[in-house]
Amino acid sequence: MTPAAPPASTSIRATLRHPAFRALLGGGTVYFIGNAMQAMAAAWLMVEATGSSFLAALVQTAVFLPMFLLALPAGVLADTTDRRRLMLGALGVQAVLVALLAVLFIAGVAGPGTLLLLTFLAGCCTAMLSPSWNSGIVDVVPRDELPQAITAIGISYNSARALGPAMAGAVYAAAGPGWVFVLAVGGILALMEGVRRHPPRPHPPSRLPAERLWGGMLSALRFARHSETLLAQLVRTGAYSAAGSALWALLPVIGQRQLGLGATGFGLLMGCLGTGAVMAGLVLGPLRVRLGLERLVLIGGVVFAVVMAVAAFSTWRWLTYAALVAGGASWMSVMSTYNSATQTSVPPWVRARAVSLHTLCGLGAFAIGSAFWGALSDIAGLTPALLLGAATMGAGLLLARRFPLRMGELHEVTQVPLSQDLFVKHEPDPEAGPVAVEIGYRIRPEVTEAFLEDVSLLRAPRRRDGATFWRVYRDLSDPARFVERFIVTSWADYLHQRARGTLADQQIEARLREHLQPGETPSVQHYIAER
Repeated sequence: MTPAAPPASTSIRATLRHPAFRALLGGGTVYFIGNAMQAMAAAWLMVEATGSSFLAALVQTAVFLPMFLLALPAGVLADTTDRRRLMLGALGVQAVLVALLAVLFIAGVAGPGTLLLLTFLAGCCTAMLSPSWNSGIVDVVPRDELPQAITAIGISYNSARALGPAMAGAVYAAAGPGWVFVLAVGGILALMEGVRRHPPRPHPPSRLPAERLWGGMLSALRFARHSETLLAQLVRTGAYSAAGSALWALLPVIGQRQLGLGATGFGLLMGCLGTGAVMAGLVLGPLRVRLGLERLVLIGGVVFAVVMAVAAFSTWRWLTYAALVAGGASWMSVMSTYNSATQTSVPPWVRARAVSLHTLCGLGAFAIGSAFWGALSDIAGLTPALLLGAATMGAGLLLARRFPLRMGELHEVTQVPLSQDLFVKHEPDPEAGPVAVEIGYRIRPEVTEAFLEDVSLLRAPRRRDGATFWRVYRDLSDPARFVERFIVTSWADYLHQRARGTLADQQIEARLREHLQPGETPSVQHYIAER
């Protein structure tokens, strides 16, 4: 399949004309700055207290591992529950946890274990609110402005990565880590106020039974497994993040051991990465249109690998600073492109879960990679660990052939629910099942090969939207008759599956009807398993 050209770029400024988007983006920016300050202070505290590369990298794991553990359940909740209540609850708990961290370190009674535990718990709160915030903020802009909205979010996030560590380094040096955590609490409260004033748009009312947590998680995983476009994006995101995490995780060690920097200097290193990301974000839209998705990702991956190699050997601060600016620009360009491709490739019913899967693959790989690269640095040394990270980044670029990247077309994500007529005498209980559905087609004999080719295109949509089994059978008593048969776990899941069809699926079904004998229509039969 040839990757489609990315959509025409629109100005980032255009997305800022939406008041709700501005408010949520502003609150999010202050929140990101607070989170970046907290992460920087925690990492530097660990380096000073223990001198261990592994424990310093483990701070990054404590920050991002909750994304791996909780992103998907949080995405299901974001798709199926009140996002406002979910976000405010998570932010409230996080404010208490970070305030406790501040009090303990100001009092001087906390150690490395307490730091890791409270950092991990605060990360759990971030993981719970992220899918709701990400899906809620893009809901307020039109679809054709979605890539630029995501770029604006990326600029916000990376501006925080530039400002937060620099601010934290100055505060850390002047007043100690406890006061850095106090300022982080202020960032949490700023986002709470933004959500309170501009709550996410409520989900449209539905007559269908609500999805349960476990079923919703399985639906998301099934969708990703059978959506060729989304699966490619998730695999590529995980590979890039796992390799690139070497630089992020070992940055405190690079600053202290290789460059001889203190807390302020480490903040400057983090700020260089953030500054490069912001610079890239300002030109990313036109650049993406000019280069195309694959070429942009290729260039970004090569540049980031070179940056890791430079960081492995350089003892000249200004060379490292310049390299990190280029690395931040590369990271922003690639990760924003993956995120845009993910969010434009899924229909509304699963968007928050797709964001969660993107987060799970990106930050989950980042968390696990951080622990791995930290342990490898303790065993083999800083330079070999960074060089292996650069080589891994280069190898990951080869995934482009097997998993091509593209953005979804409008007809692929526009839902067109089937008619309400189910042709059943009595509807079963929603939890009853499994349900077997058979759709019969009596076709013209001369188009058999074309029919089989077209009907095979339904396998992915049926499985993607809820079927656990799908197959086509030939009727031995009537060679012109074929039956499409699929199984869904319950009657409720079947009703959800019917509501998830897209214009693209509808077009496939229209092509199948063209193969039917004159006067024939598809016949539908439903069967419920007996206990």
